[in-house]
Amino acid sequence: SFSSPRRTIQHERLTMKFSAVVLALALGAASAFAPVNNRAMPRTVVQAQGTKQDFLEASPYYDMSEIPVNTYKTKSPFVGKITSVKRIVGPKATGETCDIVIDHQGKMPYWEGQSFGVIPPGTNPKNGKPNSVRLYSIASSRYGDDMTGKTCTLCVRRATYWCPELGAEDPAKKGVCSNYLCDATPGTEVKMTGPSGKVMLMPEDKPETDIIMVATGTGIAPYRSFWKRLFIEETPAAEAYKGLAWLFLGVANSDALLYDEELQSIKTKFPDNFRVDYALSREMENKKGGKMYIQDKVEEYADEIFERLDKGGHIYFCGLKGMMPGIQDMLAEVCKTKKIDYEEWQTGLKKNGQWHVEVY
Repeated sequence: SFSSPRRTIQHERLTMKFSAVVLALALGAASAFAPVNNRAMPRTVVQAQGTKQDFLEASPYYDMSEIPVNTYKTKSPFVGKITSVKRIVGPKATGETCDIVIDHQGKMPYWEGQSFGVIPPGTNPKNGKPNSVRLYSIASSRYGDDMTGKTCTLCVRRATYWCPELGAEDPAKKGVCSNYLCDATPGTEVKMTGPSGKVMLMPEDKPETDIIMVATGTGIAPYRSFWKRLFIEETPAAEAYKGLAWLFLGVANSDALLYDEELQSIKTKFPDNFRVDYALSREMENKKGGKMYIQDKVEEYADEIFERLDKGGHIYFCGLKGMMPGIQDMLAEVCKTKKIDYEEWQTGLKKNGQWHVEVY
């Protein structure tokens, strides 16, 4: 007997579906990606464990009521393990910055914008007590760079002290925790606390919000968690995001740039939704002929930034605390030219939750 055309078509569809499943499994964690109107078409990401990046989401994904905070405290820290330590700056960078991946076994879930504490081994020579905790902004999304939800990434600059009398670095004054992390090897155990902080979270309940990110050096860390979640991973937040994410990064020179390849890739794929501007103090000049610092680069776009903030955009600042006075002075000057009361303007942004600062 002959099959009916309807049954033949159904058989062909089943065969095609089966073939598609086999192909997807064969490709493992492959992702099909096609930009349309500068936003991505839905991307199919097949993980090794057969899941997309949606297994660590709240319901709905922007609900903040269940954010994990202080799961582990100083008296009973979690012991994670270093899986990789990688220098991520060029030879002419001022200092050394490392990308450090830590396995937390999925027992320390966190959200983008939060920090982990690290307790370096040893005692403080000043008081004989165990070394105290140091906080580091997390530089990966909640899924980690391996997408398993079991790792986190820290972006750490090795803290050293140059002694003018010795004409060399003084090892007695080097940063205890940053050197411990940058010198670590895979398998090194790390005592961790947290996650902590709600200051730097994204306004995911309003996916049309512009996000302006201002950083110096390793202050880029929380923003990497933002751009991973919004532009690289298959997340509900990525699917919904319609605003502009705009990064301003200040470093000394081109060799000191961090995660530039990732940034340029996103910029190419999402030109309407992602921008990046650098302030390279030893390679660029500001409009007055002096060194180009972060506040000078932000000032170049002051009109557009103020306009985006007026429309509900959020602005974030992260990096060394020394960055803020220059930025505050610049913003106050811009307000003066616009005949705006600076204190009132800033207070309004803070009141509306649009102003986020995490400096150290």
